[in-house]
Order: sequence, then structure tokens, then C-alpha cells
Amino acid sequence: MERMQGKGEGDHLEQPSPLTDKERVMIQDSWAKVYQKCDDAGVAILVRLFVNFPSSKQYFSQFKHIEQPEELERSAQLRKHAHRVMNAINTLVESLDNSEKVASVLKLVGKAHALKHKVEPVYFKILSGVILEVLGEEFPEVVTPEVAAAWTKLLATIYCSITAIYEEVGWTKLSTSTG
Repeated sequence: MERMQGKGEGDHLEQPSPLTDKERVMIQDSWAKVYQKCDDAGVAILVRLFVNFPSSKQYFSQFKHIEQPEELERSAQLRKHAHRVMNAINTLVESLDNSEKVASVLKLVGKAHALKHKVEPVYFKILSGVILEVLGEEFPEVVTPEVAAAWTKLLATIYCSITAIYEEVGWTKLSTSTG
């Protein structure tokens, strides 16, 4: 993933072009199949995130000391958060043709994670990669390369929106470490 380096404030990804109708349909069709297994997929995504990027657990007091993937999978708090993440994605996917709805969901998520949870925005980028990886592995017949490309564009758009919201609420980078 190419990124513009340096230049202080201008240090974020280019906003991708808007989704085409075809991309929107591919995302919605593939998501409908994923969402049938909402809880399993959500747990798989968060467990992969926490195992591969242990620093991301620092924001979750209830399970930040759990090391074993099997134990993480059994954590009620992790399952609850996974459910919330999947529902937020579901709302976004269902509202892809309603930019105001998408903007309001992202604003809620962005503000909560910046102000209340103090999550470094880079974790949204990391999570995007994990989502793509898990969906591709768990739903290979659904997430074809073409579908994955549409999802990549959507997730990049979400990340750009979230970082813009972080800037709006006055987020100041606490550190550049990602673990």
C-alpha cells in the first residue's frame, strides 16, 4: 500500500474514487453471505487482529491480557465487540447509496474511538487489512479478486473518512508506534 510520506498534516491516504454501482452491488452481495455468519466472522476478524497485532488489545481492559486465540474466542466481551463491529459494517454496507447515513455512522464511530476510547487511527487501517484477509480466507467463493478490490476501495474510503473525523475532533497523534 503506497503512502505519501512526510509533509506533516498532508500525511494521509488519498480519498479513493467513489464506488461504482457494480462495486456497490458486489460488496452488498458478498456481505449478505458473510453476514449470515455474522458472529463467527466478527470473532475471527477480532481474534486475528489481536493475535497478529497484540498492541491493539491495549484498548480492551477486559481481554488485553489474554494471549491464547481459543481463550480470546471465548471472551464474552470480545464476542460483544465483534457483534458491534459487524453491525456497524452491516449498516454501512446497507447504506452505500445513502452518503448521509454512511457519514453519520462513520462520525459516531470516529468520534467514539478518538474521544472516548483514544484509539490510534492507524488501527482502522490495520483492521481493514485483517477484514480483507479473513473474508478472503473464510469466504473464498464469495470474495473473488474483483470483489476484494471493491472491498479494498470501500475500506480505504472508510479509513479516510475516519481519519478526517479524528482531525475534526482535534486528535493529536500521541505516538507513531503500532506495537
